[in-house]
Amino acid sequence: IKTNNVKKFVSPIAACALFILSAFTVRLAQDWKIAENYAIKFTGGDPSGEFKGLKGVVKFDPNDLAGSKFDVTIDVATINTGNGMKNTHAKSAMWFDAEKYPVIKFTSSAISKKASGYEVKGTIDMHGVQKEVVIPFVFEDNTFKGSFDIDRMDYKINVAEPDHGASKFKLDIAVPVTK
Repeated sequence: IKTNNVKKFVSPIAACALFILSAFTVRLAQDWKIAENYAIKFTGGDPSGEFKGLKGVVKFDPNDLAGSKFDVTIDVATINTGNGMKNTHAKSAMWFDAEKYPVIKFTSSAISKKASGYEVKGTIDMHGVQKEVVIPFVFEDNTFKGSFDIDRMDYKINVAEPDHGASKFKLDIAVPVTK
């Protein structure tokens, strides 16, 4: 067999193999950038307010939930209750202890499709306590929206005064993202 004939035969096979293999390439979840106009609000009586300082990695593709991931943090010092004294109190060692625990971290472990949207399972690390949670959410118009309840006692936040202020809070999250 001449070298020229081998090249003529191998080139079409290589091209076909490349085409066939490209059909099986791994699809990677989309990387998203968190937009500035996000909202992380908590309500539960007194106090209510919001957090800013959201940062992290958001990878999401409805067609690749296994490759999707949320790994985000919130800066505890950005808490805003609308009252400067309450903000200072919330950041103190008695409550969030922002100096010792400067961030609240959420890391997802699984994302699944549900009838009304999606569900993300993961761990919230807050005030030195890690707890697994499930957060329902929707993804519409490049915005993640979800609501869930959280109990400060689960995270050992001001356990010395369990009846001081609300124990359970509802978190409403709206996080617009861009590519």
